[in-house]
Amino acid sequence: MAGETERIVVRVTPVQKRAIASTAKDLGLNVSESMRQVVQDVTPSDDEENINALISRVNVSTQEANDALDDALSFVAESNKRIAAMTRVGSRRRYSHGTKITQ
Repeated sequence: MAGETERIVVRVTPVQKRAIASTAKDLGLNVSESMRQVVQDVTPSDDEENINALISRVNVSTQEANDALDDALSFVAESNKRIAAMTRVGSRRRYSHGTKITQ
C-alpha cells in the first residue's frame, strides 16, 4: 500500500451491500475504492445551495433592518431635541417680568 490506512465502518442493509458490490464490480473497482471515489466526487446538493442563498439574503436583510433602525433612532433623537427646545421656549413664555402667567 502507498501509505497508512484506516478503516471506516459503514452499516448498510444486505440489499445495499449487494448493490454497492455490483456497482464496484461494474466499474472494475473494489468496494473500498468505489466508495472513496464516490465520496470524493460529492458536490453540494441543491438544498445546500438554496440554504446558502437564503443565508445570504438573511444577512442582507439584517443589515438593511439595522440601517433602518439606526435612521429611526437618529430621527427620534432629533425629534426629542426639537421637543425639548419647544418646551424650554414654552416655559419662558409662561413667565412675564418675573410673574407666572397661568394658562
